[in-house]
Amino acid sequence: MKTALALSILTALFATANASPGVVFTPPVTDPTNTTVWTSGQVETVTWDVSNPPANITNRIGRIQFRFDDITTPLVLADNFDILLGTIQVTAPLVITGSDYSLVLFGDSGNFSPEFTINGL
Repeated sequence: MKTALALSILTALFATANASPGVVFTPPVTDPTNTTVWTSGQVETVTWDVSNPPANITNRIGRIQFRFDDITTPLVLADNFDILLGTIQVTAPLVITGSDYSLVLFGDSGNFSPEFTINGL
């Protein structure tokens, strides 16, 4: 009886240790690029490469946040979408004209777009 119990416990521990863990998916942002120009208040498209997703993604819920001058701001441009969509439309924020804007795509991990220009106020 004790041997059977010990064997059951070892089997459960071995199965847990060898369970397939989730994999962090960091799809690269493909648009906007460093040559992109957005206009404040206009609907724009953000895209990312989903050509090789792992089978066990740890978090498929995406969020896009706005960055300015290498700082991620609290401004969320899109939220609660499936990271495997590969594209989503957002409204360009109302900002002053500049070329030091970027986005961060969150799902499992943060992935930054290149800096791009927004023609603003």
